Amino acid sequence: MSTILGLDIGTEYVKAVLAKSNKKNDIEVLGAARIKQKDGSMYNGAIADIPAVVSTCEEALVRVEDESGERANLTVVGIAGELIKGNTTTVHYARKDPGKPISETEMQNIIKKVQEKSGEVARKTVALETGNKNVEVRLINSAIVSLMIDGYKISNPIGFKGSDVVIQFYTAFAPMIHVAAIEKVCAELNLDLLTVAVEPFAVCRACLGDDLDSNFSGVVMDIGGGTTDIAIIDDGGVEGTKMFSIGGRSFTHQIEEGLGVDFDTAEKYKLEYDSGELDDQLKAKVETALSRNLSVWFAGIEVALEDFNTIGSLPRNIILCGGGAGLSLLQEELATSDWYTSLPFSRRPVINLLEINGLPNLILGKYAHKLDHSFATAVGLLRVGTDTLAGIPEDNSLRAKFAKLLQN
Repeated sequence: MSTILGLDIGTEYVKAVLAKSNKKNDIEVLGAARIKQKDGSMYNGAIADIPAVVSTCEEALVRVEDESGERANLTVVGIAGELIKGNTTTVHYARKDPGKPISETEMQNIIKKVQEKSGEVARKTVALETGNKNVEVRLINSAIVSLMIDGYKISNPIGFKGSDVVIQFYTAFAPMIHVAAIEKVCAELNLDLLTVAVEPFAVCRACLGDDLDSNFSGVVMDIGGGTTDIAIIDDGGVEGTKMFSIGGRSFTHQIEEGLGVDFDTAEKYKLEYDSGELDDQLKAKVETALSRNLSVWFAGIEVALEDFNTIGSLPRNIILCGGGAGLSLLQEELATSDWYTSLPFSRRPVINLLEINGLPNLILGKYAHKLDHSFATAVGLLRVGTDTLAGIPEDNSLRAKFAKLLQN
């Protein structure tokens, strides 16, 4: 049985989780590590210094392999940043022969056309934002959000008959330069790269687990060191992903600037604010600096959520993860302020910090109390890995055939 390494190369830390999956598609964690990045290794969630990132990843890899006594056979790496474009497209398809069962070939042609159309939109958007007309993008993730045949919702179209097919596809594209950097890191580490996954998409997959018929809905906010990644899950399908460049480091920079201290001291104050170790005067100054940055962060949240216009109202369930999600003031403001009133929420959102121990189809063993919300992406990458492997074996099941169609 192959082991899978989930490698989350973040702005502040590299998080690695080594696991294996069983026949029931449960994921058993074998080892985990979190290693701090060197200064200048990352920029806005993307790799900026390949040798430095390789060094940090190698340290994490050695630790998880020593801890588990296993070697990493296959690796799934997360990718993030503002230039990652994830969108949902709705396709209406009138079949010429409704009495004929839908085949793999027919579905493959539909999926290919949607991916090509979405890729062109992503390329134009990235070209506009970077000023580079010749920018290349690569398909990273592709998933069916929902599928209806003649008005009936189904989870797998292969073998069904019908005339009117309506499909919502989620596709995510990344600039080739970012993907190439990840491939170079894996090559330097002698890791077999199974796939690259958009990080908020991976967290969504962790929340949904192996239930193909899940009706779970929620807003996932992954607050990392350099970026905040947002994803919408609607009725068990990933509706889309958005990212913006405000994360935990920006809160630290505000403390650094407001109090006139160096970055390390500012980071120390940020952590001590939550642990209650600051005196009242210093706590008030830190809170002022944090509040100033929160107002900017909420503006980014509002812009990102406004882009999700394919569903009537946003899910009330908000799930926080990532290292920056532990900031108590951020959680409190999300839960009590009126930031949501201009957005299509039916009522005040309910805020929850993601608990790794509560994720479906995950066997943690001795890691049940060792993996916190900051490991959500790494665990999600493992789930993307098992999804990818489902389409690789020579399996005649509908599940395997359908998974194979979505391989990028």
